[in-house]
Amino acid sequence: MTTMTDTSARFREFKMPDVGEGLTEAEILKWFVQPGDTVSDGQVVCEVETAKAAVELPIPFDGVVHELRFPEGTTVDVGQVIIAVDVAPGSGDAPAPAETVQQPVAPAEPEAEPDAPKGRQPVLVGYGVAESSTKRRARKGVEIPGPAAAAIQAEMNGHAAAVPEARPLAKPPVRKLAKDLGIDLATVTPTGEGGIITREDVHAAAAPAPAEVPTQPVAAPVAPAPVAVPADTAGRETRIPVKGVRKAIAQAMVGSAFTAPHVTEFVTFDVTRTMKLVAELKEDKDMAGVRVNPLLIIAKALLVAIKRNPEVNAAWDEANQEIVQKHYVNLGIAAATPRGLIVPNIKDAHAMTLPELAGALGELVTTAREGKTSPAAMAGGTVTITNVGVFGVDTGTPILNSGESAILAVGAIKLQPWVHKGKVKPRQVTTLALSFDHRLVDGELGSKVLADVAAILEQPKRLITWA
Repeated sequence: MTTMTDTSARFREFKMPDVGEGLTEAEILKWFVQPGDTVSDGQVVCEVETAKAAVELPIPFDGVVHELRFPEGTTVDVGQVIIAVDVAPGSGDAPAPAETVQQPVAPAEPEAEPDAPKGRQPVLVGYGVAESSTKRRARKGVEIPGPAAAAIQAEMNGHAAAVPEARPLAKPPVRKLAKDLGIDLATVTPTGEGGIITREDVHAAAAPAPAEVPTQPVAAPVAPAPVAVPADTAGRETRIPVKGVRKAIAQAMVGSAFTAPHVTEFVTFDVTRTMKLVAELKEDKDMAGVRVNPLLIIAKALLVAIKRNPEVNAAWDEANQEIVQKHYVNLGIAAATPRGLIVPNIKDAHAMTLPELAGALGELVTTAREGKTSPAAMAGGTVTITNVGVFGVDTGTPILNSGESAILAVGAIKLQPWVHKGKVKPRQVTTLALSFDHRLVDGELGSKVLADVAAILEQPKRLITWA
């Protein structure tokens, strides 16, 4: 049988692309092609889910699908081949297209990059821009002596050479896990296919050894009284693998909660005038075609509060021990999706007019609900809003989005008795909660930001006088 290597001129392989966001793996959600299908350059062949979003991958060349290397639901490392394509069908005898999806096989060594369109580098979707004319000087390789060279060197030194041991097979995340647990991979018994060490193998090696059973004869124990045996739990529990967006959420929340010292402040106030403004804007011809709701006014109020207190819009640089103040606001909006909570952000929201902000909010929410938010849309946020009020919740203590300085939780807007102009009247009331990184934001600064947002929503005309 002719191998892929022997027919490299005819068969081309497409690898899981590097998303460029520090991610190392993605799960294949769905294949849109099967072996024997004809594909063309730019055609979407599969949908994958990274730790940040679901993304459709197009193939960068024409041909006939020869083989799908992984079935749906498989998590694949960046750089692994996911599909092989016959780019010269009918040019001679070759293996017939595979009828079924091959089971995943871990590569023994990193393969060379697949043939890509000349001068273009693989990115998350398709291929990127042409590379510059500047050529990189080839790096000098470092020769590692093999067993024969070691033997020669040993003879020169007057002693026998030790044959180097084979390096245990394990993926980078598993190696890191072993390092964190202090486990020598050479002492771990592999159970994975092809002798690969899995996470379970490392955890098993890290588990304490069972206590030895005493060899001395002991008195027969008194038979205990019969106890009720719990019913079988099969069918009463469901186990859901933690991966993709949910895995990223968990890691980000733990990292944020235990890295940034959180402080949360609350304010309850009357937003009746803001609700009247929302009703008026819905009838305004300048706002035609965009969605107008209380979140729009709250977002604008937060942007004005940040303009009045710019020090709140910052980030903590642990490596350089610096506070990085941002002169732009990428406003994050927490969105609940079928795949979990994601936080895309509106780039340069501080420079937008109210109609522009309304349009950006509408597009962001629609894209998130369709599961098409790109990783780039979720990178670079500075401050976030999370609207828990849509679930009827009064407020909460939100956790900061990793790398940001503050997050504003918006509670439900409810008709409540409120003292207005000296009399108790039914008014629209809500509660806001602002969490902030106390390394960056002092209590005074955080209080001013929250108070400014509340003041604007109590008297929306301040959007004009303060902006």
